[in-house]
Amino acid sequence: MERLKSAVPAELRRSVGEGTEGDLPCTTSRLLAFLDGLPLFHQVIGELTDPELALCRKDKGRATELKGRGNACFSRREFEQALGFYSQALRYFPISSDGTDRSMIATLYINRASTLHKLGLLEECLRDCDRAISVSPNYSKAWYRRGMVNASLKKYSSAIHDMEVALNMEETSSGKSNIEQELKMILEKHQNINEVGASSSNFMDAEQQCKVVLDCISTPNKGRGMMSPNDISPGSLIHTEDPLTAEQAVGEISWNQNTCLEFNNNSVDLAKLSITSTRCRTPNSKHNAEHRHECGGAHWAAVLPADIVLAGRVMAQYIEKRLMDRKGSTISSPNLDLIHHYDQESPASKFESHIYAIVLLLCLQNYYRSDFSCTEDSLSQLVLLISQIKVNSIAIVHMKSMDGGKELTVNKGFSAYGDAVMCSVEQVRVAQAIYMSGSFFNHSCRPNVHAYFYSRTLFLRATEYIKAGSPIELSYGPQAGEMDLPERQKSLQENYYFSCQCKENFVHVSLGECHVCTLSLPDISKFDDDMLKVGKLFFRKSDAILNIDPAFCMSCRSQLDLSFAVALSNRATSKIYRLKELTALDNVPEVLIAEALQSLEQIKKLRHPYSKALAQVEDTMAEAFAKVGDQEQARKHCEASIKILEKLYHPNHIIIAHELIKLVSIDLSLGDGASTSAALARAEAIFLLYYGPDVKRILPYVGVLRRTVSERAKRIEYYHDFSQKARKGIQEEDGNAQNTCAKRAPTSTGHAG
Repeated sequence: MERLKSAVPAELRRSVGEGTEGDLPCTTSRLLAFLDGLPLFHQVIGELTDPELALCRKDKGRATELKGRGNACFSRREFEQALGFYSQALRYFPISSDGTDRSMIATLYINRASTLHKLGLLEECLRDCDRAISVSPNYSKAWYRRGMVNASLKKYSSAIHDMEVALNMEETSSGKSNIEQELKMILEKHQNINEVGASSSNFMDAEQQCKVVLDCISTPNKGRGMMSPNDISPGSLIHTEDPLTAEQAVGEISWNQNTCLEFNNNSVDLAKLSITSTRCRTPNSKHNAEHRHECGGAHWAAVLPADIVLAGRVMAQYIEKRLMDRKGSTISSPNLDLIHHYDQESPASKFESHIYAIVLLLCLQNYYRSDFSCTEDSLSQLVLLISQIKVNSIAIVHMKSMDGGKELTVNKGFSAYGDAVMCSVEQVRVAQAIYMSGSFFNHSCRPNVHAYFYSRTLFLRATEYIKAGSPIELSYGPQAGEMDLPERQKSLQENYYFSCQCKENFVHVSLGECHVCTLSLPDISKFDDDMLKVGKLFFRKSDAILNIDPAFCMSCRSQLDLSFAVALSNRATSKIYRLKELTALDNVPEVLIAEALQSLEQIKKLRHPYSKALAQVEDTMAEAFAKVGDQEQARKHCEASIKILEKLYHPNHIIIAHELIKLVSIDLSLGDGASTSAALARAEAIFLLYYGPDVKRILPYVGVLRRTVSERAKRIEYYHDFSQKARKGIQEEDGNAQNTCAKRAPTSTGHAG
């Protein structure tokens, strides 16, 4: 694509880059006319549409190899890697016209379903079980696995039915015995617990059905936004939505099927299955894969930017609908009710959108062949569609454990991957998607709503009390949160053409009538003891003459070389991060730990005591000490990190909850039951505010920790009671022994004279 861009003459590039929305018919036509006579352009189109390079190209040997690698990873409990291999095997495995390979396809689906089950992705597991049953209705393992996942979802009636079907189909005695044992346990649970549905398509319980009334309004600074005419309580579910379309991140294996084969999940009639090895589906199929138009050539997601892939999928959906509705044969773009900032884009961005629009249109025309033709307006509309997607697409993020996945040890209750004893998670982008209603919500540096995802479904939940008529706003995301104000404002302006109106909070300090300085604070609405203490120290002499100059100490007037201090702080931080990397080794030299502690002291002298950088360093030190087995030091630094974060954010911020979970895992290893219970209770309260009842699905390790803490508390209580009874028994035995001795002792009568 870069060669194609560079082949366009400078004058034409300038004309496209300087054009406005009104010039689009002219600029797109000129660029298309030039590219049409360029051999390199037709080569690019060929690569994206050539069946020899197709994503759907099949290779049975390759599929079998990938299946074996997946099995090996599964045996080693490397479930994320196994998931990737099984997904690739499904993509490569051919399906013969006589259906002789259906058993292999069903096996691959169940292998992947078992892996998804291990990773806690229950809805995705259920879908793969349905696919396996559709392909091979007599496959007992498919029914068994679906019964197990239905039991995990607490859909016990369905689980019992599936297990009974599996039992009837299973031929081996060992297999029957295993199914009977599982069925017995499910029957017992069914008797004690009322069945709760948990369908991904109907992900609404009683709490979620209480929908908040939302209105789309026009705001003075941010354009269109959302508000509610009613007050919204903290923790209320505000909105849920499935995407119009989504693009999975290259290299990430998550909820997406990652294969163009689609089966009707509700039917088990093999005669009704439409399976072909050349194309995913006919255009009239209701069950087409959203990326089937990409399967005729090179993998689009690996070649084109995510926004462009999304634009192609939106176009394909629109064309499919027009075909089914028999509404003409002209390619045009859907009229999405989304904003765009085409006229504000840079010349380079406008030129790039033109190139990709032409490439997309030619590829779609190649796929649908004679079904559609394009007009002058088609390209103009597609350029604007790309511009809309650039500013309205949302990154789908999932919580991912960074120390061994969801698998938590039974005996400890925390991740033990690589001898780690500290739960650590981060948000990982797994896809980019378009949410039509979700795009109406504005963003803010001070959000009052938390966004999270279950599979593809977007959930928005209030994290604080929102007064009627107040704007409902989301966070800019974790990346923007890591930037300082100038950097964040620059990024938002360059990427979204939006001027951030958020300002740092300031306290203006003065002595009498004279202004002294301006202090930047995390939240000036909360004047705590620390701030009062600083104020008293700062103004201990009311008649003091304070000279406020950058890089000068207000007390002794010594000067600090700021550039040198920043470089020194960065070097110290690098040493600490280096220690974190080396903790994977069996023996970490004590000298490295000593150097890291010295580096931390340097950072404390150079950084603000409540800076985010210092909090991150303290957290890194905690993780390093946890890995080398010094849990007391790990707890000390973890608590220090939490103390700083409490100053930077409000006490119920989700970042503090994640730090508290780390503290819980450390306290567990130290056997400190009281501290563990208190920290976990506080973390659970914060997670409940951000995720509501969905916390069990989004953060399954929290439930594991709760069970572990409860079990340990019961064991401690049992041992305490046992010790008390034992001591009481010993005391009673001692008392009885003394009484017995007293009874047996001779009476003292003195000596005869």
